[in-house]
Amino acid sequence: MIHIVRYYLSEHPCVVNFRWSHSQSWGNTWFFLFTSIAAYVIFSLFLHLFLCLLFRNRSPLPLGPIPAVHSLSMVLISLTIFTGILLSAAAEIRETRWFWRRNKTTTFQWLLCFPLGTRPSGRVFFWSYIFYLSRFLHTLRTFFSILRRRRLSFFQLFNHSILIFMSFLWLEFSQSFQVLAILFTTFLYSVVYGYRFWTAIGLPSASFPFVVSCRILLLGCNVVCHVGVLLLHFMKGGCNGIGAWVFNSVLNAAILFLFLNFYVKVHLKNRNGVKDTEMLDSLKNKDS
Repeated sequence: MIHIVRYYLSEHPCVVNFRWSHSQSWGNTWFFLFTSIAAYVIFSLFLHLFLCLLFRNRSPLPLGPIPAVHSLSMVLISLTIFTGILLSAAAEIRETRWFWRRNKTTTFQWLLCFPLGTRPSGRVFFWSYIFYLSRFLHTLRTFFSILRRRRLSFFQLFNHSILIFMSFLWLEFSQSFQVLAILFTTFLYSVVYGYRFWTAIGLPSASFPFVVSCRILLLGCNVVCHVGVLLLHFMKGGCNGIGAWVFNSVLNAAILFLFLNFYVKVHLKNRNGVKDTEMLDSLKNKDS
């Protein structure tokens, strides 16, 4: 069974021979990227305004088992990507270790800093491509929020759009650090969507904002690893895709700042004994 899983996730010809190109990869053009993000934002705004005009009492629409099915599907997809890129990275390390010894490069350095000239092809980039496509499935959470709560969060639109954009940059510029980023993200997303599935089927939720805490943990890990990439870039003579990495770092830092700022405001309100129902409801909604 283990050999079958390893073959299909890291040794199958579709995985080994993958190449990020216009002829072999769907959705790999800048035109597709911008039009898909624009369509996501426009349709979200249209759905929100349409429901606000149609249902002025803001009563939620029943979605039945759809959110639970979506959460369970995202758990399975995230675990598949996590396992696939883990096995693929191990295979790449095993096959190229002899070359690294000549350049005095360790496994950890390769995970943080791709050598200059790295092209988006092979096992690791196949799973980076699957991760990029999975980002579009995450956007369904926006429509669930609109249908159930009649709320459209600017941060949610911004967050999903930027994550799709960053995933595209990883492939387009063979950005360093993406292997660890995908491992961290898919692992925590499998936990987050498992928790969402748990609560969607009626089981008790956590006594603290579980999802927001996981996101802050993920962003914190990413920021720490970005520091490692910066150090290796100057110590090892350069990392591939450093321009895309700079853009990625700024966005991760900005999103982390927004989350931490929100957390601090909530805790200060609670510490001073001031009740802010809207803020607490917003924090609760981020976990659903």
